[in-house]
Amino acid sequence: MKLYSVNAGYFKLDGGAMFGVVPKSIWNKINPADENNMCSWALRCLLIEDEGRLILVDTGMGDKQDAKFFGHYYLHGTDTLDKSLAAHGFTKDDITDVFLTHLHFDHCGGCIVKKGDKLVPAFKNAVYWSNKNHWQWATQPNDREKASFLKENILPIQESNKVQFVEINKQSSIVQHDAANAVTKVVQSPFIKNVSFIVANGHTDAMMLPVIQYKGKTIVYMADLLPSAGHVPLPYVMGYDMFPLTTLHEKKIFLSEAVQHNYILFLEHDPVNECCTLQQTEKSIRVKDTFKLSEIV
Repeated sequence: MKLYSVNAGYFKLDGGAMFGVVPKSIWNKINPADENNMCSWALRCLLIEDEGRLILVDTGMGDKQDAKFFGHYYLHGTDTLDKSLAAHGFTKDDITDVFLTHLHFDHCGGCIVKKGDKLVPAFKNAVYWSNKNHWQWATQPNDREKASFLKENILPIQESNKVQFVEINKQSSIVQHDAANAVTKVVQSPFIKNVSFIVANGHTDAMMLPVIQYKGKTIVYMADLLPSAGHVPLPYVMGYDMFPLTTLHEKKIFLSEAVQHNYILFLEHDPVNECCTLQQTEKSIRVKDTFKLSEIV
């Protein structure tokens, strides 16, 4: 197996929204805001090469939207999905599978490109993986979340007939039987043996986090359960989360397990740190080390 970090660029979001109830006087030290209170965040995807497959986890937001859209989200930097794939010797046509943690625009927008006045899949040879629970949630969105679920990102995938669904159920999610028996449920990937996934429901319904066995270590692609290393403290929950108390519960269970088993956390939105490990301090769980994916030996 080979793993590659693939940066699809950077974008900006309101710092207060990203850190929820945490005061700006605290979070501004973690990710300093500009004059409009906006912080820069990464669109960091993960490429998995194994068993004759080339699997891309998430795709960034793409570049097909209009100027008004990007006026809100400030896509910036010199990195693009195409350039980052090319740096590893690949093109979009080489991708066999696109695994979507969830269907918010900054995670799946790169799935679809414009060709003339048509919207078509960017990865013409790939199968797109989601789950039925989340797909229904995204295609019939609630009023609060519908601005993140854009039809132009989702319906062309459906129309391509290249979507397949991972089977999940309520028992697939992070659960807690009682205070002493918190567990993270892991579901085996249906298409590759060294990858499984965790289902989390706080940020959005049925978000999937890939769990990769790599060089004797466990790497977890954190998506929006933990957007950055700065979000490790339990109260640091995004205002974007649909069910913040569920996120709090899921983080508490997962982070404890991550410390116990020395998981490596791959951070999708951290503008500086690709990966981190955690440690238990006297007060709570905190970041132990930060490093690049390529530094894992």
